[in-house]
Amino acid sequence: MSTVPTSEVELLDNELDADLRATVRSFLSERCEPAEVVKAYDGDSSLAPVLWKGLSVELGLAGLLVPESYGGAGASAREAAVVLEELGRSVAPVPFLTSAVVATSALLVAPTEKGVELLGGLAAGERTAALVVPLTATTTQPLEPEEVTVRSVAGALEADTLLVPVATPAGTEVRAVPAGQATITPVSSLDMTRQLADVRLDPAAGEIVVSAEHGADAVRSALLAGAALMASEQVGVAQWCLTATVEYLKVRRQFGRIVGGYQALKHRLADLYTGVEGAGAAARYAAGALALGNEEEAQIATHVAAAYCGDLAVTAAEEAVQLHGGIGMTWEHPAHLYLKRAKADQIAFGLPGLHRDRLGALVDL
Repeated sequence: MSTVPTSEVELLDNELDADLRATVRSFLSERCEPAEVVKAYDGDSSLAPVLWKGLSVELGLAGLLVPESYGGAGASAREAAVVLEELGRSVAPVPFLTSAVVATSALLVAPTEKGVELLGGLAAGERTAALVVPLTATTTQPLEPEEVTVRSVAGALEADTLLVPVATPAGTEVRAVPAGQATITPVSSLDMTRQLADVRLDPAAGEIVVSAEHGADAVRSALLAGAALMASEQVGVAQWCLTATVEYLKVRRQFGRIVGGYQALKHRLADLYTGVEGAGAAARYAAGALALGNEEEAQIATHVAAAYCGDLAVTAAEEAVQLHGGIGMTWEHPAHLYLKRAKADQIAFGLPGLHRDRLGALVDL
């Protein structure tokens, strides 16, 4: 069972966390308007590269998890969770999760010389990477060293480097394949702010960035980090839905009175508030456990957060749409952006039911 005392995982923001949160929130409030985000559903992806350049280069967030010795900020999963929470609040169409978290986490497990070089490029915001596995992947899925198609890959459209787990007699290698040497076909996605793509490539064309001895651990570490920190993004989504709904119900009048004064709606909002607070605690604990480096505790905390936050974000988004009434169903109101992000996130890195099953096995239930 757990070897990390709960008291060692801090659930509240410290001064640095608060400063980081304020910086990211201010940046996104100025540059990530919902009216611009919704254009992604009309095929206009012009916001994404501009926004990502600002986050990765101007704010230096692309190298948040990269050690200082490799040119990064040397921060931990705690700080990445703060960023993802704010990105969730804005449904920002940037590859932070896929490149700065998942791909970077894979590379950090015993990188080769080429891997170290790639980490430096990622940290500087000069490169963007994606791990070539389906967004729904929960386990290591090495490919044969021959041309193959991997479906529903997140982050591939924004990446210039594709990290490919390859099966070899010695184990699973991770190879870096230039995106220009692959055929990347966009697919219609529920959440167009994180569009998926089918990727056809020949892994043999890539350079080894994590050796066969450590490749399986690298992919496993990447998927664990993705699931753990996805929960923080889901909390951000839920927080926006709750805040926006409360603000709307305070001013919406019907039958001569403020709608938010009806007791039945107060109860629904109170239930949602307690759910969002619980999700925040679960997500921050998962990020904190991951930052401490205890794999067993991180796995348990991640399964708890993924199981709870995935469902909670969808519930919050559904409540936001319904309690906004007719306006909540319109294309002009951003509520649909949050519902789509919440539903897409719910199936990423495993459905909540899968995480509950794995949690039960880990804690002997």
